[in-house]
Amino acid sequence: MKVLIIGAGQVGYFLCERLSLEGHEVTLVDRNQEQLRRAQDRLNVLGICGNGASAETMEQAGIQGTDIFIAVTDLDEVNILACLLAREYGVKTRVARVKSIEYSGGGARLSKEKLGIDLLINPDDAVAEEMVKIAGRSGTFDVAEFVEGQIQFLGYRIAEGSPLCDLTLRELGEIRGMYRFVVTAIGRGGKTIIPRGDDVIQAGDSIFICAHQKDLPAIQYLLKLEEEEKRKRPRVFILGGGRIGLRIAAELERQRFDVRLVERDEARCEKLSAKLNRSMVIHAEGTDISTLVDEGVEGADVFIAVTGSDETNILCGLLAKQHGARRSLILVNKPELLNLAPTLGIDACISPRLAAAGAILLHVRRGEILSLATIEGSNAEVLEILIKKESGILGTPLRELRFPVGAIIGAIVRGDSYEIPTGESALQQGDRVVVFALSGALGRVERFFE
Repeated sequence: MKVLIIGAGQVGYFLCERLSLEGHEVTLVDRNQEQLRRAQDRLNVLGICGNGASAETMEQAGIQGTDIFIAVTDLDEVNILACLLAREYGVKTRVARVKSIEYSGGGARLSKEKLGIDLLINPDDAVAEEMVKIAGRSGTFDVAEFVEGQIQFLGYRIAEGSPLCDLTLRELGEIRGMYRFVVTAIGRGGKTIIPRGDDVIQAGDSIFICAHQKDLPAIQYLLKLEEEEKRKRPRVFILGGGRIGLRIAAELERQRFDVRLVERDEARCEKLSAKLNRSMVIHAEGTDISTLVDEGVEGADVFIAVTGSDETNILCGLLAKQHGARRSLILVNKPELLNLAPTLGIDACISPRLAAAGAILLHVRRGEILSLATIEGSNAEVLEILIKKESGILGTPLRELRFPVGAIIGAIVRGDSYEIPTGESALQQGDRVVVFALSGALGRVERFFE
């Protein structure tokens, strides 16, 4: 497949890396020669220096034969105009990143339908949505939902003393009658393992599990995690009253959290107070720990830091935990800090580039892929796939099929019922299957279900 990407920033680079590794023909356009050179030196992509909203540059980049066009520069107007040009050249799938609510809000006059764009993705909205999901799931550092929320994909870090420490996957499977879930992957030492029966869960591992929504209380009990939902009003502190912080506060307020929003700018505090109903808006610096202690941070279930500074988010997240907050979730823009922050004691790091990339990749994948989530640090994805009547795998037990190495089925949903798959499971038309796949297996997974 031929993919043309405009913008060599974090999102553009990430998409180039992922798609080129999968064997797609990727062309990258940007005005910054240094960023293009970095991408070409490290990735198998063709770099074109120029304006992504210029017809001349597009033709030089081979727009006529492009299958998917993705515009992810820092300027909304450039991204919108580039997609409009791509439409004139007959490109079938067009994606644009936008930050302005004028394009992506509920009352937007220029909607994606009016602009003829398949996807308008706002990274801020994607980050806020992911933060809210993790805040509502005790002990998790990653959360994704599939099949209208029925199937949950959750990441947990295994500490010393965890009930899962030193258990093999086979031993864990023996208690599956009580706890119905699948460990789809183990993160260890920077590597992601698709586990087998003899693999042992160790302290310091990150595990990813797939389970049905109704089985989560039992899983939380197994992991000895306190459910924040059991409290009448879990307390959350949010540092940063920008667009992301406001959206998180409004959604958690709706979910009956006790929300305390901290913002350093007094004028912004007044605007936030007018837009929120029950949240407490606090005018303070995030490092003013005495004020946060006075306001109750020591009893906070979650501390969320979403300022524009990665360093501030990390520092304040650590300070909050040191003074009694149970969990800290932070926004991290710099890829090099994403793996560092958890080693310092941060519970979860959310990356805008990854949140945006997941939505974009859904439009790149082939077959009946209904939803998709990307996993930071592993180049892995979780896919929800609809089984079509033309599929050649219908009715055959999974043990008799050559399922791609580097991938695992986490759940099968059939109507109102669901199944944790075994070797005897057989797929039927209309099933919705949740699959965890490493980057090298993604192409084979798509072909397997076609």
